[in-house]
Amino acid sequence: MKVIVCGAGQVGSNIARYLATENNDVTVIDQSPELIQKISDTLDVQAMVGFASHPNVLEQAGAAEADMIIAVTLADEVNMVACQVAHSLFNVPTKIARVRNQSYLAPIWSDLFSREHMPIDVIISPEIEVARAVARRLQVPGAFDMIPLADGKVRVIGVICADNCPILHTPLRQLTGLFPDLNLEVVAIVRNDKPIIPGGDDQMLPGDEVYFVADTRHLTRAMAAFGHEETEARRIIILGGGNIGLCLAEELEAKHPQVSARIIEVDRARAQYIAQRLNRTMVLHGDGLDPEILEEANVRAAETVVAVTNDDEGNILASLLAKRYGCQRAITLINKTTYSPLVTTLGIDAVVSPKAITVSTILQHVRRGRIRSVHSLREGFAEVIEAEALETSSLINTPLREIKLPTGVIVGAIVRGEEVIIPRPSTVIKPHDRVIILAAVGQVKKVEKMFAVRLEFF
Repeated sequence: MKVIVCGAGQVGSNIARYLATENNDVTVIDQSPELIQKISDTLDVQAMVGFASHPNVLEQAGAAEADMIIAVTLADEVNMVACQVAHSLFNVPTKIARVRNQSYLAPIWSDLFSREHMPIDVIISPEIEVARAVARRLQVPGAFDMIPLADGKVRVIGVICADNCPILHTPLRQLTGLFPDLNLEVVAIVRNDKPIIPGGDDQMLPGDEVYFVADTRHLTRAMAAFGHEETEARRIIILGGGNIGLCLAEELEAKHPQVSARIIEVDRARAQYIAQRLNRTMVLHGDGLDPEILEEANVRAAETVVAVTNDDEGNILASLLAKRYGCQRAITLINKTTYSPLVTTLGIDAVVSPKAITVSTILQHVRRGRIRSVHSLREGFAEVIEAEALETSSLINTPLREIKLPTGVIVGAIVRGEEVIIPRPSTVIKPHDRVIILAAVGQVKKVEKMFAVRLEFF
């Protein structure tokens, strides 16, 4: 597949890295010679300096033969125009653009990106995606990550194994015997920042970050098995009233009426603006690092603080301060990946990375075969993939023990109608099953092929 990536920032370079590891033909365009030089030195891609929306630059990048353009420059307008030019002049089949300004995304203007006007196939709004990711984490206290799959029937959960976790030092193959009626499968372990795709003899140790797949109906019991029995947050403090903070408050007001939220925003004009936009959320003007403001927001009674300002260091310090003053849990937005290994040791419960969330969202639209959704885990060491098994798939009607799955690929769950099946060696995948798979980076292409429609089917 030939892909043009416009923008060589964190998101663009990560998308290019993913696609390049899977032997796609990738060209990256950016105005910055320094970023282009860095990408040329580190990735097996073509990289060129230029203005991403200019027709001559896109032509030079090979737009006439491109299957897809992914526009993630810092300017919404450049992303939109690049997609328009790619469509009108070069007939590029798939166009993806990152659009951050919420004015473009208002429902009243939903016709803007239609084929007749500005033909963009997929609009990615990092602020909306991050707000949804935070809302998902709020639903499962104790988890640092939560991914809903198969229309919500299955969840992939990330938890930290504390010293009180009841299933420490237990070989994974014994979990079925310990919990025979609990639909749960451990698919990845991160130990000392090193990812492990586990086998049946692997054990969980204190401090491990564990990803498991669970039937949504068994989630409370699954969390208890890992030593997490926290109650869902009802009182939340949001630090930062930017686009993410506002989107999160609107999401909570619309879908979680039982939650009471308060926003602390340092800019007076912005605080007044968001107060007018929101109905039930109290907005306080002040600094989240000011103990008096935290007291005014009743931080002692809050179950969760969500720090989503543009300042990573401020988010970390404000989260720790709120916990010091009595808040039970902290969810913290961090852009710099260098901080990620530090935060759990400091006492922050969950980290939100806009870059990782945006990359995951874009990858869902890049994958081929009958891939329904894709989510990147922890700096991209693996992907969780939801795919539909077709009559022509090499996986169907054969017990899993007889299928030679590639190394680093685990089947985590199978959804058949309303039934969630945690796979055993004798389990057979049937046509139209939804299969939840964890694939280590570099193995995703093989998974795509398993779920692709073979030519002889036609």
